[in-house]
Amino acid sequence: MTNKTWNVLVTGGAGYVGSALVPKLLAAGHRVTVLDLYIYGDVFAPIKGDPKLREVKGDLRDRAAVADAMQGCDAVIHLACISNDPSFELNPDLGKSINYDAFRPLVRVAKTEGVRRFIYASSSSVYGIKDDPEVTEDLPLDPLTDYSKFKAMCEDVLAEEREPGFTTLIIRPATVCGYAPRLRLDLTVNILTNHAINNGKITVFGGAQRRPNINIEDMTDLYVNCLQYEDAAIDGKIFNAGFENHSVAEIAEMVRTSVGNGVEVVTQSTDDMRSYHVSSQKIRDELGFVPVHTIEDAVDSLIAAFKTGQVADPMANPLYYNIKTMQAIDLA
Repeated sequence: MTNKTWNVLVTGGAGYVGSALVPKLLAAGHRVTVLDLYIYGDVFAPIKGDPKLREVKGDLRDRAAVADAMQGCDAVIHLACISNDPSFELNPDLGKSINYDAFRPLVRVAKTEGVRRFIYASSSSVYGIKDDPEVTEDLPLDPLTDYSKFKAMCEDVLAEEREPGFTTLIIRPATVCGYAPRLRLDLTVNILTNHAINNGKITVFGGAQRRPNINIEDMTDLYVNCLQYEDAAIDGKIFNAGFENHSVAEIAEMVRTSVGNGVEVVTQSTDDMRSYHVSSQKIRDELGFVPVHTIEDAVDSLIAAFKTGQVADPMANPLYYNIKTMQAIDLA
């Protein structure tokens, strides 16, 4: 690992992962530009005065906004997308325009502006459903939805655009969990914790489905580390990034234990028995990255945020739910 400081562009930096990542990048000494539509509010109010932070309110599909944000940057962490299947399906044309159509132009602007490292946040959903006990990076992809299909197609684009001096890295994260300044309460662990605290009841649909998870603290630490790995260790490579693969029923029990045994767990049948699991052995072996924050840690961070009043109207506020916010503002 090096100890280099970068001028890094974080696309979608005011989203869930970005809102926790940007402060860490600044604390590590990097200069950070955020390109985002800021549809979830001004998440960086506490760090507005940091001279190393530049914010560009703009659309990833707007080449002028992208070129403006990219000026002076030598690294990109590309997080921006319409996240998760329901949000994508709300407006498939919108999803495609942001998640896929804008991708190659973004990469080419990065190359034109002299960016030397491009880190792409793909998704572990690109594998589809696998029976293999260990879903590793060398298995064929079988994306089941447009969201995951376009994630996989962007991986191909980045591989095509890779060239000497333009180091590329693809991360396939598991489902992220835990508290962040721009909180999402539409992800498995966060949903169950919210309902346990504020309803006193968790409803599990099915329960046997497995879900890979990673704590947002580990996810953001990994992105910070990705700026310090030597080129040869990461160039052109793909890594899964997860920690624990648990069934939804097991996650519900973890949440109930953390919140308190007064929480009721109700199981209902479901037609959606999709089950995902991933192996993160490769990133451990090659980069030495080992997550240290558990699902229970994520639940505890949410409990603390609820108790201290950091989450306003968690059951109804659309800011915590991607699809509700998109519907409210009619994003096009």
